[in-house]
Amino acid sequence: MTRSVRARRRLPKLPGNLKVRVGITIIVFFALFAVFGPFVVENLMGLSPGDVDTSAAMEPPSGAHLLGTTANGEDVFAQLVVGSRVSLLVGLVAGVVTTVFSVLVGVAGGYLGGRADSILTVATNIFLVIPGMPLLIIVASYVQGRGGWLTVALVIGLTAWPWAARQKRAQTLSLRHRDFVAAAEMTGESRWGVITRELIPSLAPLISVSFLGAVVGSMFADAGLSFMGLGNINITSWGSMLYWAQNGAALTRGAWWWFIPPGACIALVGVAAGLINFGIDEVSNPRLRKPSKQVRERARAARLHAAGATAPAQATPVKEATS
Repeated sequence: MTRSVRARRRLPKLPGNLKVRVGITIIVFFALFAVFGPFVVENLMGLSPGDVDTSAAMEPPSGAHLLGTTANGEDVFAQLVVGSRVSLLVGLVAGVVTTVFSVLVGVAGGYLGGRADSILTVATNIFLVIPGMPLLIIVASYVQGRGGWLTVALVIGLTAWPWAARQKRAQTLSLRHRDFVAAAEMTGESRWGVITRELIPSLAPLISVSFLGAVVGSMFADAGLSFMGLGNINITSWGSMLYWAQNGAALTRGAWWWFIPPGACIALVGVAAGLINFGIDEVSNPRLRKPSKQVRERARAARLHAAGATAPAQATPVKEATS
């Protein structure tokens, strides 16, 4: 059996359960929403998130404005659609950066050991002892106004990898002495080959869960920075919508259509990632899998058979001999 075949066999296969299907459906919906939505809004509906109409300020949802307007008369639906692309891109890029750094530091340190592991562990611990959110606020305030959404995504990704790196290092330490790793080393596989072809496929469930969590966490961090005015609030995103809604006193003025839609979208993406994580957990942990109907029937038949075999035999009545 070749190494590529062994690696493919260790890759997880998601079950077709309801949780995973719902989670993937929500993610696909928002992906299509972000890719094609701005084109539909700007070209077919003739709306723009920056168009100001003071005569239509703070209007509730209607046929002309599906999600109402802001205090400046801007269309909330147009902002929601156009801002979805920026928010999802920030989460995706930051999640990729976080995952790549955590895999390189955690897996490489756990497998190589020795001085390399000590150096990488010290670097990870230095980032861990620094509070994450204050560090993110300091770095974000320093680069504020010096770049667009990509700068914010890189800042979030470069400050969020230490915890994921520790998880992957701990799991790698439990795999480094397994038989398949020893077999790869005995065949002359290089260290980088063992990491990429043996360890990383075995850690695929953990990496995928970590990636989804990093994407959602990055979206929350971006929304939090924008809400505090530390992000680029001139770029339309779900976070900047919340910032301007807070500045416009949308809550006290009863303008629920201004802040609920972006908050609900962020929450739905988080729910979708959680549902997909549940499916991945069922793959990586067989104890969490729900047995199929056939398996339950066989188990029930086996229990009935075992109960019948161990039941005490009933005494048969003996007729008295008649004289």
